[in-house]
Amino acid sequence: MAEEQKGFRLSRRLVLGAAVVGGAVLWGGTTMARLARGPSGPKNAGRIADIDGIALPLKPLASPPAFDPLLPWSAKGGDINDASGLSRTPVYGVVEVSEEDHIARALAFARANGLKVSLAAIRHSMGGHAFDDNALVLDLKKFNKVSVDAAAKTMTLQPGARWHDIQNMLHPRFAVKAMQSTDIFSVGGSLSVNAHGMDHQAGSVAGSIRSMRVMLADGSVTTCSPALNTELFRHVVGGYGLFGVVLEATLDIVDNIVYRTSREIIKSDDFPKFFAEVLEPNKDIGLFYGHLSTAPGNFLEDMIVYRYDKVAEQPPADQPEIGEPEGVGLKRVIMNLAKKGSIFQELKWFTEKTLEPRFESCTVARTAAMAQGEACLVTRNNPMHDSVPYLFNDLMDETDILHEYFIPRAAYNSFIAEAREILRNQSLPVLNASVRIVHKEDVALTYAPEPAYSLVLYINQPTEAGGNIGMRALTRALIDVTIKHGGRFFLPYQLHYTAKELLASYPELPAFLAAKRRYDPTELFSSTFYRAIKALSGVA
Repeated sequence: MAEEQKGFRLSRRLVLGAAVVGGAVLWGGTTMARLARGPSGPKNAGRIADIDGIALPLKPLASPPAFDPLLPWSAKGGDINDASGLSRTPVYGVVEVSEEDHIARALAFARANGLKVSLAAIRHSMGGHAFDDNALVLDLKKFNKVSVDAAAKTMTLQPGARWHDIQNMLHPRFAVKAMQSTDIFSVGGSLSVNAHGMDHQAGSVAGSIRSMRVMLADGSVTTCSPALNTELFRHVVGGYGLFGVVLEATLDIVDNIVYRTSREIIKSDDFPKFFAEVLEPNKDIGLFYGHLSTAPGNFLEDMIVYRYDKVAEQPPADQPEIGEPEGVGLKRVIMNLAKKGSIFQELKWFTEKTLEPRFESCTVARTAAMAQGEACLVTRNNPMHDSVPYLFNDLMDETDILHEYFIPRAAYNSFIAEAREILRNQSLPVLNASVRIVHKEDVALTYAPEPAYSLVLYINQPTEAGGNIGMRALTRALIDVTIKHGGRFFLPYQLHYTAKELLASYPELPAFLAAKRRYDPTELFSSTFYRAIKALSGVA
């Protein structure tokens, strides 16, 4: 009897143990599947309701005008949001633009009916930059024609064109001169923020623009360039869609150069010396990317330097199409696990240091360019053709927020030291940190009045109120230390700054807003972002 009871207890323990193990395996499999899953739809987690205590929502229109039947409406009423998922805003309607005439008709309709107009495409800015309460939104995604002039080495394109599609069109002969380090954005969006990326020599998009045709608020069309109508040019580029609609822009393109890729790990403190002695004087280094560790053991201390050295002006004639990112599910799992604690942050850094190089795609035959032996060769289009699908997930109760801070080059080490302590002593997971090279930018609302380095951060937060409170506190702490070191913060992101921080970082803002009213006296072009910076500046 005792033996039977003992056997029963053992069996029960085995059953319970098996149940626990099975449950753990099932939970783990389910969790991994969830972390690997791509988006099932856009995130739409509500709205951050104020900036520095000033309420952002507006009352609904008392008597909305009837919709013009001649306009191609894709939405009549409803809500719109951006990549943050935290800017849900009710709009009057959305016009799906595919022709220049749609823009002229929509502006005329808005003027006649007292509506505001906002300009939208991919909507990766994160603070209501592309829409406003009760606004008529021009969706420019299908206004996206591109033509290439091979002899002049230029392309002329409409603002809805995406860099991803442009690269596919230019490949294999040509490549983009200046854009962000990922290709998911629209040209119009890049122009509106004066984007910059991996080419530390080319600088921002502004430096690649030959000319632009712009429709102003009164419906008139004008041309501007660095040499023609320069005041308008300096306000449209980096002007956040507040001065007019870019109808088309002519941009420089470059040869699809072949690069030898390499990487090395240096200390962050050694980066200014590395830039001065290696990157800046060597004009054959065509692209650069500095990736900082976010692992707790060496947080913002070690840096992987990715560099691309020119070995040939053009790729071989049989160059294949540009490949899409590989291992998306695994990369997404690693990125999402990094939100769960220090051990997974260490795992992410390990994979970046040791495993990632093993899966690098070398797209040019090793013997095809200057007999480079065992070197990994790629064309310019390959590293610039990253649509980062692994960053997008189906985790609806959280979101990932970009930050960028521009620091005078002499202040880099002292700034990083203070930023490191701020980021270590808060709870939001830092998923990615990188360093870029920024030149002095001659636009009206410049983020770089002098040559600078920029720190780009990708930070996770819950979408509930506590997450927003934590992100607001962190943002303000980072802005304050940036200003302390003579730098500026980038404006396309969440509206968490104070009036004091905004005006300290952008003392040109009052002049920028005055120019806005000269070009657009009725403030036809508007956005939540515009109302926010106007309110913080004290402009009625």
